[in-house]
Amino acid sequence: MANTNKRLAVIFGDVTLGLKGPDFHYLFSYQTGGPESLRIQGKEWLYRSPKPTFWRATTDNDRGNQFPLKSGMWLAADQFIACQSITVAIDGQTIPLPIAPENNRYSGQETAQEVTVTYTYQTITTPQTTVEVSYTIQASGKIRVAVTYHGQAGLPSLPVFGLRFVMPTPATRFIYQGLSGETYPDRMAGGIAGEYEVTGLPVTPYLVPQDCGVHMATDWVTIYRQAVLDNRLREPVETGLKFKMVDQPFAFSCLPYTAEELENATHHSELPAPHRTVLSLLGAVRGVGGIDSWGSDVEAAYQIDATQDHHLEFEISF
Repeated sequence: MANTNKRLAVIFGDVTLGLKGPDFHYLFSYQTGGPESLRIQGKEWLYRSPKPTFWRATTDNDRGNQFPLKSGMWLAADQFIACQSITVAIDGQTIPLPIAPENNRYSGQETAQEVTVTYTYQTITTPQTTVEVSYTIQASGKIRVAVTYHGQAGLPSLPVFGLRFVMPTPATRFIYQGLSGETYPDRMAGGIAGEYEVTGLPVTPYLVPQDCGVHMATDWVTIYRQAVLDNRLREPVETGLKFKMVDQPFAFSCLPYTAEELENATHHSELPAPHRTVLSLLGAVRGVGGIDSWGSDVEAAYQIDATQDHHLEFEISF
């Protein structure tokens, strides 16, 4: 639903920046280093602040060619990352970070047409590098997200690069426009372009849990949820949140588990009961290889060079 007021209400808190329209209320945190609430039409869409993601659960072929021994530092970087700095721009003009006491200069009646919040993260890799994530919020409630990884000499090959969203409850389904089935950069030839609906959050039943459910060359994906964490709502309504490419198609996976949860399980019976939706929007994905499944590395064209810059951009709407 469009914001008929055509202006964002801007609320300058002590540790958060609030942005509000007729049917949405967003909170961007200076403490957690990311947005901590996207409340749309009464439903919360965030369980944790989105963060850059670098790891995928190792595949059988990854283990066979000892990829995790070469690139294991990206697992730590995926779990722990420091927010180095935050900038806020109102209608294109950067302002001093409005934390206390700076925020006391505002009246509480401020509005804007557009607000951009940019988080700069520093990895715990050796050597370190940085990732910038900017959120540009429009009066309509749309959010344009740009994620930029800065290449650094000396870093090992990346498993994936993107942004991970963890939602409070499991999705009922998702619909996307892209390639059919599970696809990877070196496993796309069988994918047929079209619009597809997937019920629930299926996990591919490989003998050993591993990375799965990636969809390459995606134009958009809409995640639908019905359950909420608010026990006062007796009849929750299914609503959707859409993630759409800006300039280039992206890859994504939508699962009930994080990469670390899949990594820690040696059998599917060891996986916890599904409680969340883990949406990974990816600008780069390592191929799966599988030439012999025992030792051959993924072909060079399907590896992710961590010494080079990588970029991902998409739009969130409802």
